[in-house]
Amino acid sequence: MVNKADVFGALHRNRLPGDPLVLPGPWDAASARVFAEAGFPALATPSAGVAAALGHEDGHTPADEMFAAVARIVRAVDVPVSADVEGGYGLAPKELVERLLEAGAVGCNLEDSADGVLKDPHQHAEWLAEVRAAAGDRLFLNARVDTFVRGVTDPERAIERAALYVAAGADCVYPIGAPAGVLPLLRSGIEGPLNVHALPGEGPSPAELGELGATRITFGPGLQQRATAALREIAAGLRTG
Repeated sequence: MVNKADVFGALHRNRLPGDPLVLPGPWDAASARVFAEAGFPALATPSAGVAAALGHEDGHTPADEMFAAVARIVRAVDVPVSADVEGGYGLAPKELVERLLEAGAVGCNLEDSADGVLKDPHQHAEWLAEVRAAAGDRLFLNARVDTFVRGVTDPERAIERAALYVAAGADCVYPIGAPAGVLPLLRSGIEGPLNVHALPGEGPSPAELGELGATRITFGPGLQQRATAALREIAAGLRTG
């Protein structure tokens, strides 16, 4: 039987410049099927997109609802699915890992700020090491670095945090909100795969971001928001047509 976690990890290795791993973010089972049918080899859920689909504000989705949504997405497709589980919902590392595995996720996104404030990087690294120990090789850990979105613009601060998280066992680092112009510096200073956020239909393309150093591309809630905008246009047409 094919181990989807191994497949997912392998997708991050030996990427050529300009050919990053593009991971669309499904917010429900239907969107997951669309992306899988389009030929994407793996998917990565966005917490904000799932929250919107469930009727919650970003950051306010109850853990049970988030894990249930991830499980529905996983069941809908045959490709590996990584889950954005925000800051871990206050769960102990062992329970967090168990919940992710029960949902069928092959990886997770874990952020290093809470309530808009950056966490102590050393304490966060210790927590990530506990998650790594509980998960073994069963989950691909993507450590989000929130310096740029919390107003810390010096790339060296992101690189410092990334080094701690990689040493703790993170498989990939995600400096969310990093300007495209600093990606080469981040690439040179960060060991291992680099996750970069892209805006669908705006800014540098995934290929261009790959040339700048991105190993993989995610879109946050961008795809869900574009789908909602398209639906809004359809709805307006129904009223005026």
